[in-house]
Amino acid sequence: MFQFTDIATYHDALRSGTVTCEDAVKHYLQKIDANSNLNAYTCIFGDEALARARELDSKKRSGASLGKLFGVVVSLKDVISYAGHPLTAASKMLSDFKAVYSATAVQKLLDEGAIIIGMSNCDEFAMGSTSERSVYGSVRNPVDQAKVAGGSSGGSAAAVRAGLCMVSLGSDTGGSVRQPADFCGVVGFKPSYGSVSRYGLLAYASSFDQIGIIANNVDDVKKVLEVISQPDEMDSTMDRATVRSQKEIKKLKDIGIAVFRPALEHSSLDNEIREGVKRLIAHLKEGGAAIGDTASSLLDYIVPAYYVLTTAEASSNLNRFDGIRYGHRSNGAIENLEEFYKRNRSEGFGKEVKKRIMLGTYVLSEGYYDAYFTQAQKVRQMVIDEAHEVFEHYDFLLLPTTPSTAYDLNSAVKDDVSLYLADIFTVYANLTGLPAITIPLFRHSNGMPFGVQLISSKINEINLLEVAGLLLKNYREL
Repeated sequence: MFQFTDIATYHDALRSGTVTCEDAVKHYLQKIDANSNLNAYTCIFGDEALARARELDSKKRSGASLGKLFGVVVSLKDVISYAGHPLTAASKMLSDFKAVYSATAVQKLLDEGAIIIGMSNCDEFAMGSTSERSVYGSVRNPVDQAKVAGGSSGGSAAAVRAGLCMVSLGSDTGGSVRQPADFCGVVGFKPSYGSVSRYGLLAYASSFDQIGIIANNVDDVKKVLEVISQPDEMDSTMDRATVRSQKEIKKLKDIGIAVFRPALEHSSLDNEIREGVKRLIAHLKEGGAAIGDTASSLLDYIVPAYYVLTTAEASSNLNRFDGIRYGHRSNGAIENLEEFYKRNRSEGFGKEVKKRIMLGTYVLSEGYYDAYFTQAQKVRQMVIDEAHEVFEHYDFLLLPTTPSTAYDLNSAVKDDVSLYLADIFTVYANLTGLPAITIPLFRHSNGMPFGVQLISSKINEINLLEVAGLLLKNYREL
């Protein structure tokens, strides 16, 4: 019977002939069918994945060189383009749309032998924190199906945790990879802004969006990142520097960690999560790591600034979905062009998306631009400056990932403000463009997993992942 632990072990089994790519795909298709109640996928490419697996197996038998991700079964969040396949953003607006080209990250996966098995469910246009705002219905958490999987990349996190794929690509605008990974108890990684091409990622907020990776372990994240973090002339925002290591780290005692004290002491933080992070800090101190505190007077301004800026960018980015160039087109009789636009967008977009578009339009409007958008940009720059100062003295910043464990289904959506405020610990990395990872170390008394978040300086992913791997190895279930 096929079992997956990590990509390296899987590749050893492929090389020894004890398993084939076809065995792996059949296994995942069976598991997806058996776990359809999780609603983790929007569509499955079963026949195509099997054909791809057989092609790869034939290539291996011929003695051809194998790619770095040969036979690795991957799911894609339904906001990432895969040529000729549905790309709906979990929205009625794009219900019949198929991608006309593949995202750069997807093409790089395919070039190294990966198998795309399906598109994972998410909040509509990646706007949400629970994966309940999807035209396909809610994603359920595999740990406890009465709980949400988190969002917006909830389908990706649920698929990895339930063993419905090996790894998944999601998108992270304000925590949308790390928060669902935390809720489901898997690894969620957001690279530096500019280290992975956004070409082919449906834009929500262009200066925040980043393709991220969800996996069962850090080594698999490393392997996928190595493949997708390559220069791309199609994305002018990419950093010219490739992902690099800034200093060699072999042991945890070699590092300096700044504890983001305002987050750890914040009133919104669940007490068991606070105590879990404090235990980890104590163990790190005992192990010889240099631990210090960092303060910030801006924590309570981070979420408002984030939502002002992201909704403003969303208002612009989603303007193209009007039913003429792209998107849902109303069938009713129309009186004029303005009415046609209104009907297309009112029918095509869900409530949350419409709310964010309207808020973004408001903060960009005459008379309010300077009062809101300009002030939010100033806050963002202040946060960036503070972060730069922290990393002049420390290697990493440590803080909780989320204020609580996974919510009950159908409960949190009644209080949108609470949902927005729950992004308080994840949006920091998006405002600053820094790489961040959530590491599943703990289990709450309610039975749900939770982790800790680690942030590093920009384009320092190699060291960040090295330390995350050490933490997962030494302190899991602390």
